[in-house]
Amino acid sequence: QLVESGGGSAQPGGSLTLSCAASGITRDYYGIGWFHQAPGKERVGVGCFSIGDGSSYYADSVKGRFTIFRDNAKNTVYLQMNNLRPEDTAVYYCAADLSSYKCSVVGDFLYKFWGQGTEVTVSS
Repeated sequence: QLVESGGGSAQPGGSLTLSCAASGITRDYYGIGWFHQAPGKERVGVGCFSIGDGSSYYADSVKGRFTIFRDNAKNTVYLQMNNLRPEDTAVYYCAADLSSYKCSVVGDFLYKFWGQGTEVTVSS
């Protein structure tokens, strides 16, 4: 089960941090991906975190602005979003890929378990 929290509103240039708390996953390695879906657009990958080696991957659109990290004690993966832009406005989802050691968000077909989504609005 994945439970997201932390969405809300921010001004351009502002910051928000989303969290994705995972429960019931007993594998030593899996991927947690972050995706967003803007109104009227397809869902696209933002980045992901590989639990097995602690590495992260980011889409070009968010490199240098977003950071994904994990709190092992809380079994929670975070998406820290800095320097937000209006085009970051979307519903954000976290998802679990239990089949891969190294995560990827080139496509979402490997992600079988999804959070409920949390809305992020960036406007002045």
